[in-house]
Order: sequence, then structure tokens, then C-alpha cells
Amino acid sequence: MLCNLLDVTDANFAMWSAPFGMPGDVFWVYVSGSVLLVIGLIKVIKDDLPQVHGIEKIMPFGRLFFALPMAVFGSEHFTDTADIATLVPSWIPAHTFWTYLVGVALIAAALSITLKVQSRLAATLLGAMFCSFVVLMDIPAVIEQPGNRFFWALVLRELTFGSGALAFAASQMSTNRAGGARVLVTFARFVIGITAMFYGVEHFVHPTFATGVPLQKIMPEWIPLHLFWAYLAGAVLIASGACLVANKKTREAATYLGVMILLLVLFEYLPILIASPKDLVSQNYVFDTLAFSGAVLLLAEACGERGAARP
Repeated sequence: MLCNLLDVTDANFAMWSAPFGMPGDVFWVYVSGSVLLVIGLIKVIKDDLPQVHGIEKIMPFGRLFFALPMAVFGSEHFTDTADIATLVPSWIPAHTFWTYLVGVALIAAALSITLKVQSRLAATLLGAMFCSFVVLMDIPAVIEQPGNRFFWALVLRELTFGSGALAFAASQMSTNRAGGARVLVTFARFVIGITAMFYGVEHFVHPTFATGVPLQKIMPEWIPLHLFWAYLAGAVLIASGACLVANKKTREAATYLGVMILLLVLFEYLPILIASPKDLVSQNYVFDTLAFSGAVLLLAEACGERGAARP
């Protein structure tokens, strides 16, 4: 009966997306992303923007830039279940169950963080989940193929997502938990700083690849001055990462790094997606990079002048 229900659900997804000429998995990514974007914009514009000024106005959008990809990734666990289930370690039983459970967790966390409803708990659990992904899946892959630079990039990407969630959890803690918040922010600062420096070096060593998160995407030919943009992005990543690791001007470094990654999403990855709107891989590049920007901005919001948790 369960198999029949899943078959009907998949058929409905395909039928509902057919008028748009898109595969079901691609269509539902747009739906989930659009719904959360609308919810998040209403929340940020109504409750958060009136309280901040200047460049600080970017801060409330950090949690939206982070939560929106989580909702998208969660929806993919229901539309691309079979492929995602293969990523679950073979020694863990019930691969499909865990795939669905993680999908539910990602969507729930995205809504919680966006609306700030039980958001500290949701962000803490989300951060712990990403760290468990690193231990269970990413590190074994690196051990098996230590020369694969993309596996190292994925380890740091997952750690950055987890660190962004933990930094947000720290920013939601009360003053009587300042010690715990400081530990979480320090952890996030080191992880994101090291990640930024690693990604920056990758831009200098492999400048033909798309900027931001160094994944398997060659920079499109229509983008002018390839080497200039790659080296510029690499320099900003290294400089910002060094500031974060050294705990110098951490809030400014994280803010400017988050804004730069956001600009890469808008002017590099989004045009790539517009050119191939039915390509699920192009979608994932957009949301991977957007989540990186959101995680960095969440760290910026959690940091004070010296990188300590804000009261």
C-alpha cells in the first residue's frame, strides 16, 4: 500500500508540473523556494528592517538566504528520493525512511528559522545534523579519495552550513547563556574562516571554475574577465577568512564576505540558472552558494566587535 501511495504521489507531482513543461523535481524546487521566499520577505520587511540601518539592513536577510536553500534541499528529499537515499551509508538501515526524515527536518528548520518560532532549538538541531553528515558521509569519502579536492570542498561546505545554524542559535540565546553562545560563535568563526581561506586558494589554483563554492562548474564563456573575477573573489575569501580566524574585525569581515557571495549568486549563478531553468544541477549551484552567503551573514549577526556573542 505504501508503495502504491508513493507511486501515486510521484505521478501527481509529474502531472501538476506538466503544464509548466518541467520535470517534477525541478518544479517543486521552485515552488518550495518561492513559498519560503514570500514568507521570509513578509517577516523581514515587517518585523526586522525597521530596526536596522545602513549596511546592517542586510543582516535580517541572512537567515532568509540560509533558510530558503534548506527548504529547497528538503523538498528534493521527496522528489529525488531514490538518488538521495543512495548517499546514506550502507550500514544504516531504512535508507528511504532517513531520506524522508531529513527532508522533513530541513523544511521544518527552514520555517522555524525564517519565522523565529522555536528557532534556537531548530538551528541547534540543524547544525548538529550537518555535523553528523560530515562524520557519517563526507569524511569517509575524503578518506577513500584524499586527492579529490571536491570532496574536501564538500566537507567544508557542510561544516559551514552547520556552523551558520549554530551561529544563529547563539544569537538567539539569552544573556545568562553567554558562555555557551560564545563557544558556538567561536566554533563557527573558525570553521567559516578556514573554509573561506581554502575556497580562496582554490580560486587561484583553479581559476577557470565558477567562483564562490568551488564545485564542478566551469565559469561560463559569456562572463568577461574570467581570471580577474576568480582572483578577486579568491583574494576577498582569503582576506576575510584570515580576519575570522584571527578574530580581527570579524563582524565587518563576515558581512563583506557574505555580501560578496550574494553578489556572485545574483550576477553569476542566477544567470546560469535562467539560461537553463530546467536543470536541477544549476538550481543546486544557486542554492548552495546562497546558503553559504546566508551562513556567513548569520555569523556576522552573531558577532560583536571582537567576535564574541552579542548580548
